[in-house]
This record gives sequence, C-alpha cells and structure tokens, in this order.
Amino acid sequence: MRRGGDLALAALAGIVAVPLALVIAGLLRCTAAGPVLLRQTRTGRHGREFQILRFRTRPAGRLGALLRRTALDELPRLWNVARGEMGVIGPRPAHPDQVVRYSRRERGRLAVRPGLTGWAQLQARRPLSRPEWAELDLWYVEHRSLRLDLRILGLTVLALLRPDGDPAR
Repeated sequence: MRRGGDLALAALAGIVAVPLALVIAGLLRCTAAGPVLLRQTRTGRHGREFQILRFRTRPAGRLGALLRRTALDELPRLWNVARGEMGVIGPRPAHPDQVVRYSRRERGRLAVRPGLTGWAQLQARRPLSRPEWAELDLWYVEHRSLRLDLRILGLTVLALLRPDGDPAR
C-alpha cells in the first residue's frame, strides 16, 4: 500500500513537476556551464546504494540559491521515487561514507526507503547534530504509520508554502 501511495503521489506531482523541471533545466543551461543534473551516490533501504538526481545549482548564482531555498533542486528525485529507490516520506538518504560510521542502532534507519521529506527534515529548521538527526529518523522508523505520513506530508506542504520554511508558524 505504501509503495502504491508513493507512485500515486509521484505521478500526481509529476504533472506539475515535469514541465517545471524542463523550465528549470532550460534556465540552468542558459545561466551555468556544465551538466544540468548531478548524480550522487546514496544509501537506501537495506544498505543498497543508488544514484540520486538533483539539479546542479552551485555555479548558478541567484537561480541556484532560489532552487535550493525552495527545494526545487530536488525535483528530479521524483524519478528515484518512481524507480522504487526512495519513498515520498522517510529518512534522508545518507552518503555511503556516513553509513559505514553508523552505530548498530543507527543502522535501523536503513530498514525503510529514504524519503523526499521526513520527520527529521521538518525538525531541521534549527541546526541538529548527527546523533539528534539519527534519533529523529529512528523515531520515525519506529512509529511510522499512515497517520504520521499524512502529518509529515501536510507539514511539508506548509513548510514549502512559507517564506521562512517553518511549518510551525
């Protein structure tokens, strides 16, 4: 059921995201040299590595800053959701070099697909230490439910609509 929900949300978001992504790609192509998309290795469910996609924003100046601030640089990750490497909601996908340093408890984060958004990301409007981030991800893994996922989805929408990105205001 969860995978079906991920696919439905990705397809629904894709209706808006694909044309928007094409516009963003065109703008990036005109304002910065080099490839438009960036691939990065991440670790997903059960420790499997995969390549995430995101718009390459570092040399793009104001446009890149805007894309990062609004999280539009992560639109290509919908492809990772469609492929089943990520879900809509879950822990943030980790770098493989971080995963090798995980404690036994932290490895529990790998029990579920990483997500586009998640409980820890919503709490990270203030600086979090790595152990705090891990505990928030683990809390999600231990308490995940349809109700919690719907709450996270709603808070994510609020965060995206607010200029300061804080869903609590």
